[in-house]
Amino acid sequence: MSRIKPRFTIEHLWGVVVLIGIFMFVNTHPIRPYDFWWHIAVGKEIVETASIPTTDVYSFTAAGQPYPSYQMFWLMEIILYSIYKAGGPALVVFFQSLLITGAYGVLFYICKQASNSWRISALSVLFAAALGLNDWNVRPQGITFLLASLILLAIYEYRRRPHLGWLLLPPVCLLIWANSHGTFIIGLTLLGIWWGDEIWRVVWSLIRHEAITDWKKVILPGATLLISALACLLNPQGFGIIDYLRTLTGNSVVQNLVTEWAPPTIYSLMGGLFFAGLVFSILVMLLSRKKADFFQVVTFLVFGILGIRTARGSVWFGLVMAPIVAEHIAAIVQRYRKTTQKQGKSQGSGYLNVFLLVFVLLLGFISLPWFKNQLPFPAAKAGLISSETPIWATQALFEENPPGKLFNSMTFGSYLIWAAYPQYQVFVDSRIELFPKAVWLEYLRISNAEDDWESLLDKYGINTLMLSPAEQPGLVKAVESSDSWKLLYKDEVARIYIRTSGTQ
Repeated sequence: MSRIKPRFTIEHLWGVVVLIGIFMFVNTHPIRPYDFWWHIAVGKEIVETASIPTTDVYSFTAAGQPYPSYQMFWLMEIILYSIYKAGGPALVVFFQSLLITGAYGVLFYICKQASNSWRISALSVLFAAALGLNDWNVRPQGITFLLASLILLAIYEYRRRPHLGWLLLPPVCLLIWANSHGTFIIGLTLLGIWWGDEIWRVVWSLIRHEAITDWKKVILPGATLLISALACLLNPQGFGIIDYLRTLTGNSVVQNLVTEWAPPTIYSLMGGLFFAGLVFSILVMLLSRKKADFFQVVTFLVFGILGIRTARGSVWFGLVMAPIVAEHIAAIVQRYRKTTQKQGKSQGSGYLNVFLLVFVLLLGFISLPWFKNQLPFPAAKAGLISSETPIWATQALFEENPPGKLFNSMTFGSYLIWAAYPQYQVFVDSRIELFPKAVWLEYLRISNAEDDWESLLDKYGINTLMLSPAEQPGLVKAVESSDSWKLLYKDEVARIYIRTSGTQ
């Protein structure tokens, strides 16, 4: 009598562990202070006024200046604010977990179709996750990973089993994407590479004097790309979205001040992981018994170059390469498949597999944000809101109500926009491209406590300072040594100083 194969095997457990692991990681990752808070402040304004703002009101150094990014993020800003209003930080973190896990869940399915192996698919998704986890912070970008995975799904499924229904997915995804985040060009690039692949197949057939029997294979991907591009224009900026992207990517301040936009280095953890992933992808494609096709080679080149040019490209390289890596790893191990079949592949104990499944699912349940305060996390991961956020300092700001304009650490700006406006406007915040280069240069001179730091504060009429001892230690030391300032509030995250009487 043949042995009955258990329905849930150790093979399946590989996939479950990886996806639940991603779910747990995001669930236990606190909201960082940089981008989230100003986005929900804008979302609140949009909901309350039923209009998208066009100029800045949150700072006094760029007040009244146009800020097209409001029209770029508006959809996700409304969603994030509405979720925060409905369930606070816990629901926001849970929503982010669903987005990220959903993205890599779709990616897992694509890898499974490419490799026909749960184990290889799990390893391929783990490869993608390792290159992307630095970009999983709560912010509008979170939805883009799911949208990119869905576009990849449409491409791979249509190539595998053509059905017009799959071609409806990319335009819908890109309509949402272009109203949520500026990286929608990634989706168009994937569609462009797919179309290029189909064109190359036709050209290669013509070179070999083969008859072209189905022109739809070229026409339909091209039409999908065109319709998707037109869908991107259905946004508050219309064609202006093109100028917005060109201006943003060419902004020297963004390139120089935002570490995510800088090229990765092998000396950083994420940079090291990216370059390791780059080399690993090359080796897998070279060692594979299956020849890499046009789509795979161009995808590797385009997104590899993106990852080399900017650290933000690492997450995209991982996402788009995972199915390619899965397919070629499967080809590498194929030579061992006959031996494995002869020996018989162990499926493990059915009862043990189910027990492990329940255990992993229980861990995922315990990781939900609502239980986080009952779990022993290290300081860096404790709480739903990151310890870098100046919550108590901002509360002290309201209680003491110090006079005049506020000079703040850039890190604190986003939270101050949410919690302190309109009583206090910020000097700068993480909307890097909003502020003129001259303002950033003066911010850096003040933060570094250069010789003219006090005269620059005088120039702006600053009477209150909210400083980060971790990021502005030189300025904190200089202020402590000056007779013109006195300490109003102090904790591990922030310090507030006000001018002494008799000064400006």
